[in-house]
Amino acid sequence: MELTPRLRLTNWLVSQGLTGLPQNDLIRGFCERCRAEGLHVSRGMVFIDTLHPIFEGRGFRWNDAETNESDVFEYGSTNEGEAAAAWRSSIFYHMLEHGHDELPVDLADGAAQRFKFVNELAEKGHKHLVAYVHQFGEAGTMGQMDCVYSYWVTRRDEGFGAQGLAALRDLVPVLGLAIKSAAQADITKTLGRVYLGRDTAEQVLRGRMTRGVTERINTVLWFSDLRGSTAISETIDPGEIIPFLNDYAQASIDAIHDAGGEVLKLIGDGVLAMFTHENMAKANRAALRAEHRFRRNMKALTTRRTAEGRPVTSAHVGLHVGEVFYGNIGSDDRLDFTVVGPAVNEVSRIASMCRSVDRELLMSSAFRAGLDAAGRNYLVSTGRYALRGIGRAQDLYTLDPDIAADEVVGGKYERYLAS
Repeated sequence: MELTPRLRLTNWLVSQGLTGLPQNDLIRGFCERCRAEGLHVSRGMVFIDTLHPIFEGRGFRWNDAETNESDVFEYGSTNEGEAAAAWRSSIFYHMLEHGHDELPVDLADGAAQRFKFVNELAEKGHKHLVAYVHQFGEAGTMGQMDCVYSYWVTRRDEGFGAQGLAALRDLVPVLGLAIKSAAQADITKTLGRVYLGRDTAEQVLRGRMTRGVTERINTVLWFSDLRGSTAISETIDPGEIIPFLNDYAQASIDAIHDAGGEVLKLIGDGVLAMFTHENMAKANRAALRAEHRFRRNMKALTTRRTAEGRPVTSAHVGLHVGEVFYGNIGSDDRLDFTVVGPAVNEVSRIASMCRSVDRELLMSSAFRAGLDAAGRNYLVSTGRYALRGIGRAQDLYTLDPDIAADEVVGGKYERYLAS
C-alpha cells in the first residue's frame, strides 16, 4: 500500500473515531478499505478488555466470506477454567510472555499449530497471519484494559509481503486508538448505569453536573428493605453476607427495572427507587407491577437458597407518591444525583411500618388516590397511623388478602397489572 492510500485510511480512522462510529463498524470499514487499496486482508479480529460487572472484554471480527459468526462478542474472565486454558494457548499470551508486539505466522508451519484457532484458520483457506499487541501506558490503562490485541489474516500464499506489513504497522495503531476511544465511551456509560442508575446516568452524561441544579418532579417512590437482615448477618459466616445481600438486591432491582423504574440508591439492604410517567396512574401501576414481580423473584430465590441450605428472609415495601427535588446535591467535588424532599422520608417511614402492622406491602393514601378505580379496588385499609417524624396521620393500604387466597381474584389482579 502506497503512502497516499495509507494517509487516506488514517484520516478515515481518525474522523470516524472522533464521530464515535461503533467498534464493529470501524473494523468492517477498515478491512474493506484495506482490500480496496490492495492490502488483501481475509479476516480481522480485535480484542480489548473493559470495565464491566459481568464480562471481561469485547471482541470484534470481520471475514471476507459470509459466516454465522457474530461480528461482536463478549468474553468472561480468563482467570480460571476452560477460558484460562484457552487464553494460555493463544498467540497473544505467547506474545506477552515473550515480549513481542508483532508476530507474523505462516499457518502451514507446524510450529504454529500450538496456538489456538490456527488449525481452523488454515482449514478455511487462510495462509498467513500477523498478530499485534499494542500496550497502553500507565496513564492510559483502566483496570484490565491495558492493551489492544489484534490479528490479521490473508489468503495469499506469499502473505502480506514487506509492503503490506509496513502498512499494517502504520495503520493498526491508529485503529487501536479509535477502538480504545470507543471502549472508553462504553465504559463511561456502563459505570454510569451501574453506579448511578439508568436515567440518572443519562442526565449526568448529558452535562447536568452543576451542584444545586435540580428539578421538581412528581413521582412514585419505592422503598424496600429486608426483614431481619441484621440478625441474619450476625449468625452466618462473614463470607456469606455479601452473597446474601446480592441475591436479594438482584431480586428487587430486576423487578424494578423490568417494570420501567429507576433505582436511585442502595442503602445497606434497602432500595430506593422511583417510577415516573406523564400519566401518574400508569406510574402507580408500574410500581405495583414491580412489587408483584419482586414477590415472584423472592419466591424463586427462597426455593433456591433453601435447597442450598442458606438463610432466607422476606422483604417490606413501601409505596408513596409525592413531589421531590431530583438532581445534584453535595459538595463541589463529591456530588450525588438523587431525590430529596419530605416524600422520600415518608416512603421510608411507610416501609418501616410494615413490621408494626405485619404486612409485606404498605401504600400511602396518596398512592391509592393516584391509582385508577380498578386499581383502588385491589387495596384495603390497614388503619390510620401517625408516622414517626411526619406531622399528619394518614390511612395506609395493602393488597386485598383475596389476591393471594383466591385464584380468580389473583388472576384478575395479574391481568390488571399486565394491561
